[in-house]
Amino acid sequence: MKTITLSFLLGLLAAVYCMPLSQGTDEQLAENYLKKFYNLTENSGPTARVGISQMTKKLIEMQKYFGLQITGTLDADTLNMMKKPRCGVPDVNAAHFSTYGGDLKWQTNKLTYRIENYTPDMSQEEVDDSIEKALQVWAKVTPLTFTKMNSGTADIMISFGSGAHGDYYPFDGPDGTLAHAFAPAPGIGGDAHFDEDETFTFRSNSGYVLFMVAAHEFGHSLGLSHSNDPGALMYPTYTYRNPDTYVLPRDDVRGIQSLYGANTDPIPPGPTAPITPDACDSTMVLDAVATLRGEMLFFKDSFFWRIYPQSSTPQQSLITNFWPNAPENIDAAFESSQSDRVFLLKDQRVWAFSGYDLVHGYPKSISSFGLPRTVKKIDAALHNPETGKTLFFVGTNYYSYDETTKTLDRGFPKRVDDTFSGMTGRVTAALQYRGFAYLYSGPYMREYGLRSGRMLRVLENNYFLPCTNF
Repeated sequence: MKTITLSFLLGLLAAVYCMPLSQGTDEQLAENYLKKFYNLTENSGPTARVGISQMTKKLIEMQKYFGLQITGTLDADTLNMMKKPRCGVPDVNAAHFSTYGGDLKWQTNKLTYRIENYTPDMSQEEVDDSIEKALQVWAKVTPLTFTKMNSGTADIMISFGSGAHGDYYPFDGPDGTLAHAFAPAPGIGGDAHFDEDETFTFRSNSGYVLFMVAAHEFGHSLGLSHSNDPGALMYPTYTYRNPDTYVLPRDDVRGIQSLYGANTDPIPPGPTAPITPDACDSTMVLDAVATLRGEMLFFKDSFFWRIYPQSSTPQQSLITNFWPNAPENIDAAFESSQSDRVFLLKDQRVWAFSGYDLVHGYPKSISSFGLPRTVKKIDAALHNPETGKTLFFVGTNYYSYDETTKTLDRGFPKRVDDTFSGMTGRVTAALQYRGFAYLYSGPYMREYGLRSGRMLRVLENNYFLPCTNF
């Protein structure tokens, strides 16, 4: 086992998932969280700005980092974020990919690793495969190579342990710390430790997928800190992804290549690095738009933005971080005011959520709305809470669904442009807001009077979803 002094340990610890916070009230939890991740000091008196306490200042700092509504108070969304599984590294850089600075990188591209012991949760072959694939995530986009050692001291020593395991950072039992790793340096630098009291899995999301935990940790082992890009592997919170289809996101690629450069070897054709959608992209075509208890939701690929009534700053999140059982790359979405549910539609299925929870019996076929089985997908949905009607747009036609009777209205489908003048293109998203209907077609949307169907304005996507890159 490599040795190192405590001072180096304190300087090198790179990441600790799901750091446990002391039990107690929400206020105590928040205080502990801000002390650990935002350098809240014991001196909680007012700052130089009269009337603003250190606690409020640090809450604002945290809310800015995660793109939450800036309230300076411990509101529900802020508290929910504090309770999420996350890394133990302080959130000091409100930016995309970041490194530790200085010379915290390996000075060779040929690295070794050794798995010192194995978890009984998985077979040895599954652990070997998970670790190798996690390292290859980084090797594919850099000149780095990783060679497995079966004995001796490797650059990256990998082990599973419980409680105090020899590095001054004891694990805390089930549902706490998942793993931690150390930045590149002699001795313990680069090593990754996994909490044996957790349940690691090979592919199932019923536990913590070892591949995902390890891939994140190895980012720290190679010299990356955290990113505030919610789609990045190096985002502070743990997110389940399918190991068989996982591709390192663009933000992480840029980060690791800033340290080691790009892979110059020919790379076989494959999926390109996914990019987190940018609200400032004027050419972006949204997948769906909906409301949720006064908020506005904008969906694109695996992500969605939330706009609060009191704020025009959107919060971007992964769809599955909000609704773990939800699909990605959805076709349409709408909120039902009568049932207080949000419906997400993809292909021929529909998911219904009450708050964060999938409603029992869902997903269902979209034919449960009475739609003919010839309808293979819905392009957009528009719910009118005043009438209880939901319009389903399919190609150049649309259907009207009555939520009270749970049936389609007679006389449908109708042509979209017969009701909504000037809408000749396919409706890609739709929204009812303050008595007006907004039909999106590509990167533009048209505003209509709900009763008259008369077009009032042509607007760009950023009318409701503002660009926040300053």
